[in-house]
Amino acid sequence: MRGVLVVVEHRQGKVQDVSLEMIAKGRQLAGAMGETCRAVVIGKDCDAVVDAVKPHVTSVLAVDAEACGDYNPMAYQAVLAALVRDRSPRVVLMGHTACGMEYAPRLSAELKWPLASDCVDVIWENGRIGVVRKMYSDKVNAAVGFKDAAGCLVTVRSGALPARMAASGEGTVERVSCPPFENREARRFLAFVAAAAGDVDITQAQILVSVGRGLGDPDNLPKVEALADALGATISCSRPVVDKNWLPRERQVGTSGKSVTPKVYIALGISGAFQHVAGMKKAGTIIAVNKDPGAPIFAVADYGVVGDMFEFIAALEQLLKQ
Repeated sequence: MRGVLVVVEHRQGKVQDVSLEMIAKGRQLAGAMGETCRAVVIGKDCDAVVDAVKPHVTSVLAVDAEACGDYNPMAYQAVLAALVRDRSPRVVLMGHTACGMEYAPRLSAELKWPLASDCVDVIWENGRIGVVRKMYSDKVNAAVGFKDAAGCLVTVRSGALPARMAASGEGTVERVSCPPFENREARRFLAFVAAAAGDVDITQAQILVSVGRGLGDPDNLPKVEALADALGATISCSRPVVDKNWLPRERQVGTSGKSVTPKVYIALGISGAFQHVAGMKKAGTIIAVNKDPGAPIFAVADYGVVGDMFEFIAALEQLLKQ
């Protein structure tokens, strides 16, 4: 087989964004290798997921079994270990999510394959797979290689890669049985509980004014609210603001909050941690204001202002009055 194997993460019949990003990257890598990109879908009654994925890959390895009906790291480890031994891909791409972070190290230990976690890019250069990881609060890119490895495992950061891709055809579907495994029931899945809806749905807003740790004090919120009112915008925030109880959780943007796609996203005092960026990077126009010229938020911003957010608010309000 060789080539690229992408583990598709899905929830309630929907393919997660990180999987679409990995498939797009997997196709690019496979093209550079002159090989193929395949996806593996693990679950129970997940034909809708298989149908959504197969136009974008050479083939889908579908593992449909009762034991895989709910997420189980033991099942994922058993299925993927068997597939890797049988198909021997060059690289296996998995999401750096709560699930991926759990079963990827188990799989690495069993296969004795190297694992690079939380990667923001995967490259094929000089006949070898390499990855890029962030270091020092996302301010440094580190290139990592796998010397003399038969294959490698990579977990990919959600939101790090573009997911734009045209259908490449109609991939084949291969049904694969779930191998036997020891299911130690130290825990069991009970139910999926969706987050409660709040009084404001930030996912529907056309303009978002989002605040971060740079707000400094909740007493400064009225200044941001006044700007939002003048722009006809909705207020959102990063996780530190929610953790400090300055704004409710339904206002949070990011991997542990909500993903938003407004026409305009104004980020005030937000450093740009990858968890936050993953939730807003698809906005139409991103305007970032931060005192730190090296803040990661500027890497995704269309317009950046290095300065005090309150001076920016005052200047913008003055322009709006004019």
